[in-house]
Amino acid sequence: MMKAIAVRPGQPNSVHLAEVPTPSMASIPDGRGVRVRMLRVGIDGTDKEINEGLYGAPPPGEEILVIGHEGFGRVEEVGSEVSDLSPDDYVVPMVRRPGGSLYDRIGFPDLSTDETYYERGINFLHGYLAEEVVDDASYLVKVPPSLKEVGVLVEPTTVAEKGWRQAVEIQRRLRLWRPQRTAVLGAGTIGLLATLIFRLRGFDVTTFARTKKPYLNTDLAEAVGARYYSTQEISLLEAANREGPFDMILEATGYSPLAFEAMEAVGKNGIIILSSVTGGDRKVEVPADRINLEFVLGNKVAVGIVSAGRDDFEAAVRDLAHAEAAYPGWLKRLLTHAVQGLENYPLLFNDLTEEKEAIKVYCDIAEF
Repeated sequence: MMKAIAVRPGQPNSVHLAEVPTPSMASIPDGRGVRVRMLRVGIDGTDKEINEGLYGAPPPGEEILVIGHEGFGRVEEVGSEVSDLSPDDYVVPMVRRPGGSLYDRIGFPDLSTDETYYERGINFLHGYLAEEVVDDASYLVKVPPSLKEVGVLVEPTTVAEKGWRQAVEIQRRLRLWRPQRTAVLGAGTIGLLATLIFRLRGFDVTTFARTKKPYLNTDLAEAVGARYYSTQEISLLEAANREGPFDMILEATGYSPLAFEAMEAVGKNGIIILSSVTGGDRKVEVPADRINLEFVLGNKVAVGIVSAGRDDFEAAVRDLAHAEAAYPGWLKRLLTHAVQGLENYPLLFNDLTEEKEAIKVYCDIAEF
């Protein structure tokens, strides 16, 4: 048996320390299993909402769900048919697993059309806030030792990576697309990592969030060459009207009305990337006719993204390595709140929900 942090899905505030069976290499067929010692796991709003009982499901036949989808660990053992990983390699496990749709069958589970989806630590599959996991080598992405201190940021970085990848695919319709002005809505972990990714690509980036300067998040945005605006002082639409419309907007706030404001602020031939999962029942009044007219006449696009594919994880590893060279020490500054040991899960969730200055909250499970 081993320790893990789990919830009873659907039951609010049920997070607890559980004793669960140690996973077996035999659970992965064809000699493709890999045993991973979990070293560090981040938590975010998804874990908070699962603990609130808003969504999430345990594996079939079980009552609890081990949470945590932002994993980082070290390989302990590999199966007989695994040639691309070895003991002591550092890895990040992917989150989404295949279902039965056409997209699942051709290797794109992040684009699944199934009503039932499988995500580790979220839906029907145990997550990574545990001492060990066993997984198929196909879902483990190797991380170089130089990134071991910030490897827990790989999974959240995949949000921006997938957004950019999808934007490029969609904008092939234009034959020639050279975005210059990009807006990132939100200055939490996802927003700051998106700001970083777009700056690494040379874009002019404006990051919007509610809090006024100065504070750590604004310092981090400006440290990579972005400008920062507080929406208490200037709205997205006002900024777009003053400085010119944006070619691309990534929304990562969790505040759904901003999606509709973005539709007014994006320029002709522009694209909006929506990444927030909003589980509430908020209603707003919007200038529907104007938004529709400008979308039609301006050939604009809005696309939703969820989860990420292997390409996005591998791109995240490359870009984090690039970031370490371009902005030394910047990534470590995102790691604001560390909690030692699975048994300290109450502090972990307290930091996530109560610490206003937290950027990335994470649990150190074992020594590197």
